[in-house]
Amino acid sequence: MSGAGVWTRGREKMRRFPACFARCAGEAAAYGRCVTATTTGRHELKKDSCAREFEALKICFTNAAKKGAN
Repeated sequence: MSGAGVWTRGREKMRRFPACFARCAGEAAAYGRCVTATTTGRHELKKDSCAREFEALKICFTNAAKKGAN
């Protein structure tokens, strides 16, 4: 296993992050609304409370990252 170029690859992925995130603004907002609604007051976020919204965000982000790589 070679470590050559590992930092370069990591930096490149981080540079693409804002563009990928911008493509998924709607999904990110929906997930944020769900988390906010679920954790109002003293309630804690429970596992899978916003699973549907998170899955939509994950799929969008994965697709945006694939498009950005091409």
